[in-house]
Amino acid sequence: MVRATVKGNIAVAAIQGTLGGVIFSFLGIQGALLWGFVMAFLSLLPAIGAALIWAPVAIYFLLTGAIWQGITLIAFGVLVIGMVDNVLRPILVGQDTRMPDYVVLISTLGGMALFGLNGFVIGPAIAALFIAAWDLFSTTREMPND
Repeated sequence: MVRATVKGNIAVAAIQGTLGGVIFSFLGIQGALLWGFVMAFLSLLPAIGAALIWAPVAIYFLLTGAIWQGITLIAFGVLVIGMVDNVLRPILVGQDTRMPDYVVLISTLGGMALFGLNGFVIGPAIAALFIAAWDLFSTTREMPND
């Protein structure tokens, strides 16, 4: 369970960082590779993640008159980079854990909200233990008495 969660979260972080680096390179931002690595690392943080990098850059573009670059970065950041976390994390983590996608998403977000960065492992682990205990309890209640 822990291995699946860590593997899925690192894969999602790598994808978000790669997408961030690609859009930064497309927009002509200096050090796109470096910023991609920083976005990959920060995407492990709940809720804000990679937006800590691309949002201020988009605001800077808008304030300096580079309107299409700012709007492009905001649209790409919200619709692509942000959605990767919501779509791929439950798929990648749930694939190995055999848990429903919505349980993985909710337990990851809830775990990170309660336990901080360690919660991306602790939350799904607690959910898996709960599901296993519930399954054991329900199968023992269904067995006929001898």
